[in-house]
Amino acid sequence: MPTFSPRPVTFHAPRLLWSALPPDAQGWTCHTASFAAMGTACAFHIHGHETGDIQDAAMAALDEVSRIELRYSRFRSDSDLSAINRVASLGGSVELDEETAGLIECAALCHRASGGLFDITAAALRHGASLDRIGFGRLTWDKPRLTFQAGMSIDFGGLAKEYAVDRAVEMLRFQGVRHGLVDLGGDMAVVGPHPDGTPWKIGIRDPQDTRRPMAELTLGGGAVATSGNYERFATVAGERLSHIVDPATGRSPSGLMSVSVVADRCLAAGCLSTIGMLKGLDGTRWLAELGVSHLWQDENGRIGGTLGLG
Repeated sequence: MPTFSPRPVTFHAPRLLWSALPPDAQGWTCHTASFAAMGTACAFHIHGHETGDIQDAAMAALDEVSRIELRYSRFRSDSDLSAINRVASLGGSVELDEETAGLIECAALCHRASGGLFDITAAALRHGASLDRIGFGRLTWDKPRLTFQAGMSIDFGGLAKEYAVDRAVEMLRFQGVRHGLVDLGGDMAVVGPHPDGTPWKIGIRDPQDTRRPMAELTLGGGAVATSGNYERFATVAGERLSHIVDPATGRSPSGLMSVSVVADRCLAAGCLSTIGMLKGLDGTRWLAELGVSHLWQDENGRIGGTLGLG
């Protein structure tokens, strides 16, 4: 039985493009390191006094993001996820390392909380898989062993990028950064507020006009994640499917175009926003009953929730 563990890897981290604002009265400079990772535009915004320290911290965080992408990208044939899926396609069994097992545990929790809608096997529908090869319940999860039925696969969409945000924040803090923001394609987490204590201002993209925000929120701590059906698509049997797929029907959920959630960690925010999208219009009530800070826009352009509307 194959065993998948963290392994030494060689990878080329994306190039960082640097910009900076003029120093404030206390000598703090906000540096922005822009880069591409996980198929999207990303940035670290870091306040500091010493440029060299800021750059070292950003590179350490970037290396962590790149490591997670290498492990869990479905687009790389050399990723650990691709290796797991090669075993899955044959109906095999794998023993997972602690990090990967943690993501499976998170996926299992989300599957239960969503009534089966959040399903890491469902992404295969975007690539022509049949419904009889879909369903988290078809997996046998006996930590740390994961066993598949033949023809199945898994995908960590809705988990890996948000997990990478949290890990980047942890890495920046470990490097001594106290004031900063991590942004991986609109999924964000705060390292700490601006040096004067003011929160970060964050725009939530309007799904009907992505050039402008539909709302603005302030975030002094925690994280925000957004799920939507308006950017990434695949065409299967003539039908356009977003990257969020209902495992029961094989179709993209209807009702909502975008859901944003604020939580202590980006992984939690991303799980909640994805479940909200999958539930459609019922997701607005579900998020409200949970009492989480959230924002949504439906397919008719109506906006609701508790974020950025006051």
